[in-house]
Amino acid sequence: MKKIIFTCATILFFLTYTIAQKDTLSSEQTKQLLSKLPFDSVTFLRNFSNNACTCIDSLSSQYKSREDVTKEVAACIDKQVGAYELAIKLASSLKNGNKQNNIYLSFDKNSNQYKKYYYDIEERLIDSCTSLRKLLRSNDKMSEKSTSNDRLAIKNYDQGVTLLQQEKYTEALVYFRKAVELDAEFAFAWDNIGICERKLNNFDAAIAAYNKSLSIDPKGAMPLHNLCYAYEFKKDYDSALLSINRLISVYPNDPEGFYSAGRIFTYFKKDFAKGLDQMCKAYNLYDEQKSPYRSDAQQNIQYIYSEMKKLGEIEKFKEILKANKINMTE
Repeated sequence: MKKIIFTCATILFFLTYTIAQKDTLSSEQTKQLLSKLPFDSVTFLRNFSNNACTCIDSLSSQYKSREDVTKEVAACIDKQVGAYELAIKLASSLKNGNKQNNIYLSFDKNSNQYKKYYYDIEERLIDSCTSLRKLLRSNDKMSEKSTSNDRLAIKNYDQGVTLLQQEKYTEALVYFRKAVELDAEFAFAWDNIGICERKLNNFDAAIAAYNKSLSIDPKGAMPLHNLCYAYEFKKDYDSALLSINRLISVYPNDPEGFYSAGRIFTYFKKDFAKGLDQMCKAYNLYDEQKSPYRSDAQQNIQYIYSEMKKLGEIEKFKEILKANKINMTE
């Protein structure tokens, strides 16, 4: 970050200094000269977002909780916020001809000013940083029986992972099944059997694999998450909700459980009030954890608003937001 701040600020500083020395330049001439610079808000946002994405690309989610991963992502974004804010304000000040004005930066991460620049970068990352989505989708948190002490089982597992990453699900299944034949309590191998079966639309087989993993490790984050999805793909929404309740009971601070419940109530049960309440809980946890998925929850809340408005249930909508301590801006 220091290198980035120095580059942007230094360029603008010397331009400002040069202009300040030319007494013949009017304020309008100054604006015209600065308007020709290849710097604008879009360019700054792109550059600092790319820096954050590079940082995120270096992270690993292996053996970490979702909460720990989102904290590391937030740290990557935080590193760019100050430089991004400085560049935007300095460029704006110069282009407006306010060469003598002081520029105030907010270092309070809870302030609206800081959040504005943070959210700018975060929203761009959601759209442009592929490594971000990939990182946040991973839930492989290590437990005592997650892996195996059998070297041959691990070798088969690693070969399966390589094929899984190549989306060769049928081929990957062969190796994961060999791994659990060698070590029946290899939880990660059962997890990946579930993933492959789900990708092949074998939902009952996927559910069986996830449940086997959970019988070995009842707190396995990945099977708990994916069991909900498997039931959803089967259109068994009641079982999906039961799985989600199980996820929430084990990981009450994981917003994904509330988000999944909100989706099912909203789009499949058409119970917008329950869907909104769950989505608000997800939004608050995403916001607290500085997760980029906050914008997904926000978009769903906006959709629910439009649906409840059609039904004449705006007051109920407002009551639920108020109960969840969320301010509404129409």
